Amino acid sequence: MLTGSQIRRNFLDFFVQKGHREVHSSSLVPHNDPTLLFTNAGMNQFKDVFLGLEKRDYTRATSSQKCVRAGGKHNDLENVGFTNRHHTFFEMLGNFSFGDYFKKDVRRLTCGWLKAFQRTGFLSLD
Repeated sequence: MLTGSQIRRNFLDFFVQKGHREVHSSSLVPHNDPTLLFTNAGMNQFKDVFLGLEKRDYTRATSSQKCVRAGGKHNDLENVGFTNRHHTFFEMLGNFSFGDYFKKDVRRLTCGWLKAFQRTGFLSLD
């Protein structure tokens, strides 16, 4: 069985090989964003890029963002502890495009990773 670190590395390496820049997790307490108390999604660190307020020297990114969900729109606290998929602290794996590719290519890339990951024997898509 693969560890969480191995799954994370597999995901990030796959997207780096597809031309994405690996971007490290940003702080759990967002700087310069008064709308968020905590980082609650992988895309938070790219918010200004998506809004057109910031430009990066790359158009594709992949990350493993540390997140906290403690209330608000994504308030699923009542489910924490009752299911295996509801947590208050977790890492969100993501791949992002800043105008370089769109939905069709997202599906192609994600399915490519799932198929490659399936070959490790850890994931069954049957």
